[in-house]
Amino acid sequence: MPILPLSAKGDVAAAVVAFSALVAACGLTAASAHEGNNHPSTYWFGSPGKAAAVDRTIRVTVKDLSFIPGSLEVKAGETVRFVVVNASEVDHDFTIGDSKAQSEHRAEMTEMASMGDIATMHANHVDPNAVFVKGGETKEIVWRFAKAGKIEFGCNVPGHYESGMKGVIAIR
Repeated sequence: MPILPLSAKGDVAAAVVAFSALVAACGLTAASAHEGNNHPSTYWFGSPGKAAAVDRTIRVTVKDLSFIPGSLEVKAGETVRFVVVNASEVDHDFTIGDSKAQSEHRAEMTEMASMGDIATMHANHVDPNAVFVKGGETKEIVWRFAKAGKIEFGCNVPGHYESGMKGVIAIR
């Protein structure tokens, strides 16, 4: 199912049908919006972790425009497996990052969405600190947290973050 900007009171089913028809009719692609982007694999707050070194697993459930839990606490040096379960019918993104990383990722997602081909956006979502989770899917991201501070997790699908789809990760 395609992603699209949502309002909390919008008719999601009708919007999805209309948007899908528009994408199919235009035959647009978003691959060029993502090709060639060099994403760092290490940030001040951490880097991708190794599955064999996971200290604990945190399950994050994605609802229509929210995450459960809404905030998280981890330890510096800890490697966490995030199991991201999309319990909604709408596609979402789960990105770990400070405000700069979130903003950059959101701009990239907006550019890809404006190209019209959401399926290509899903296929080209290769950021080490993010996963794209289609409606009904479950995906994982393993992350090793580097040092104390506060960062966010958020959905950077156009309109979702702005609708409040974000939370705080306190690194102790």
